[in-house]
Amino acid sequence: MPPSTPAERLLRVTTIYHEPEIDRHPRAVQILDRFPSAQRIEVPSHNNIPGLYGNEGNVRDWVRNKRDVLVLGVKKSLTARPNGRSSDFIAPSTSNGCAMACSYCYVPRRKGFANPITTFVNIEQILGYLERHAGRQGTKTKPNQCDPVDWVYDIGENGDCSVDAMVSANVRDLVELFGRLPNAKASFATKYVNRDLLDYEPRGGTRVRFSLMPHGMSKLVDLRTTPIPERIAAVNDFVAAGYEVHLNFSPVIVHDGWLDDWTTLFDQIDGALTDSSKRQLACEIVFLTHNEGLHEVNLGWHPRAEEVLWRPELQERKRSQSGQPNVRYRSTTKRSYLGQFTELLATKLPYCRIRYAF
Repeated sequence: MPPSTPAERLLRVTTIYHEPEIDRHPRAVQILDRFPSAQRIEVPSHNNIPGLYGNEGNVRDWVRNKRDVLVLGVKKSLTARPNGRSSDFIAPSTSNGCAMACSYCYVPRRKGFANPITTFVNIEQILGYLERHAGRQGTKTKPNQCDPVDWVYDIGENGDCSVDAMVSANVRDLVELFGRLPNAKASFATKYVNRDLLDYEPRGGTRVRFSLMPHGMSKLVDLRTTPIPERIAAVNDFVAAGYEVHLNFSPVIVHDGWLDDWTTLFDQIDGALTDSSKRQLACEIVFLTHNEGLHEVNLGWHPRAEEVLWRPELQERKRSQSGQPNVRYRSTTKRSYLGQFTELLATKLPYCRIRYAF
């Protein structure tokens, strides 16, 4: 029977790669039971899968691997890394990779030629670590751009939690944990509207950041994601369900007429949000960062996107904090772009506070 819902079209697991003795973990058993007909293949580790990673031929199957393949592993290193930009800390990952196919995504830059979801099944260890870490921080005494009151933990750095929630209960467990921590808040960015999250109990302890860009550009570079109008429409519902909801204007891609497209988007947002959504609204602004290795991968499966992402005449090389050789808009022109963008935002959405701009 063909897939009948957007969720079924996005994720149809037919192959599960898993580490040895994965069924020692209750969460792994739950996931295996969720996909009973999937072929199971034991591998040395979640990041050592012969034939999947490092296989240049997989570029042709970029989307199929995202749809059909799932990897189960154990998160070995539990560390909350200081951040200070979007969040105070980056939480230990409960996943890596994604079923969506955004052509600018930074995660596959480190992986090579396939980027399906990897789910880490030792969730009890991760939850315990986070609770102890938050407890050691005590009360946040000095407001910062991350949050004026709570310590903010990004729980979705390497994936999309809205899609991860279709695989396992890891995201629900994290939302419930931060719903009861007195001094900490979870945060994740998403491009997928998963309305199952509306049945969770966030109690104000989770910040959902809906990533937005003009609809036409999104159709080109945000493949397999929820359409922009649906993301905008979801903001009010998530606020009503007890989430803090911010917006990620990311990535901002410069092209002919780009400010006109953003003007249209801001008007759409303003017309859709309720007063309660507007009162709590804030945003992040992130201009495009690209990568030569990812550029080469994209040419193998989605070359049209590279016409707007790979613009050597506008970009300069810059090494990232993690050591990646990336390209970004030239610093002198980027300052001008950012100034134009923030001026437009202040005119169209004067109630939308800028938390972070890069």
